[in-house]
Amino acid sequence: MLNRPIILGIVGDSAAGKTTLTKGIAQVLGEDDVTIICTDDYHKYDRAQRADLGITALHPDCNHLDIMEQHLALLRSGQPILKPVYSHKTGMFEAPVYVKPNKFVIVEGLLGYSTRPVRQCYDVKVYLAPPEPLRAEWKVKRDTQKRGYTEAQVRAEMLKREPDSEQYIRPQRSWADMIVSFCPPKLVEAINGHLDARLVLRPTIPHPELTQVVASDVTTPIKSAIRLGLDRDMGKPVDVLEIDGHTTREQVRELEKFICNEIPDLLNVCAADDSTMELGKVAGTTGETIQSYPLALTQLLIVYHMLKAITIK
Repeated sequence: MLNRPIILGIVGDSAAGKTTLTKGIAQVLGEDDVTIICTDDYHKYDRAQRADLGITALHPDCNHLDIMEQHLALLRSGQPILKPVYSHKTGMFEAPVYVKPNKFVIVEGLLGYSTRPVRQCYDVKVYLAPPEPLRAEWKVKRDTQKRGYTEAQVRAEMLKREPDSEQYIRPQRSWADMIVSFCPPKLVEAINGHLDARLVLRPTIPHPELTQVVASDVTTPIKSAIRLGLDRDMGKPVDVLEIDGHTTREQVRELEKFICNEIPDLLNVCAADDSTMELGKVAGTTGETIQSYPLALTQLLIVYHMLKAITIK
């Protein structure tokens, strides 16, 4: 077990941004060192069967959670699995694939924290919680452009899924070490999709001492763009890191260097050119790729925790 993989969970509702977050994290860790698992592959029914049964993919009864538990336990112990494959494009199942765990395993999906045996497999747990209007916008865009739905079909499906989202998906945030919310700026209009980030940092894992570089003092431009404060989440005290969407490279540099210096393996990230890294890359409102520093810092902090977990596992 000393050589077992480090396992990251990224859970959130459909189109919450899980794949975008995962992409940059995997690139920083080294794609050859990362195995990515999507828990959607453990659906019990294909799209036509779900329609006939009147059940949504978000319902636990629509997923082989017991097999998912077994597979994550195997991966955690360093053993391979024969993983099912669900195609979002066709809505049908494809041939299973043989998967071996690498140094890091990223598990992203809808119900990744839904049972205790599954939750016990993770070293770091992240929950994505964008505002619902924004998530709806993302889902319409993704499903119409990549999955062949009409906007009316997407919105009808979201309405049908809402009870299961409320009952089964959102409560999983209570198990997360970090809750990540990308949201439009409160006071100004988002410029070409640049969103603010709000990171709830729970004391369930040891976060870096960010107070050394970020404070609640907002008297300087850097401090006004990146803020650290205290709050309560689900009734418990938490730290909250806020990063404005208009944050510049110069403003994030101090925090980025601090995180990188904490973990020697991250020093190459600070030295890299933005243009060569997937860190913080996201599609803008007009389709072009833009650099989001709130996203980049979020991904960097998650990578920090994965590398930190190596020393404490």
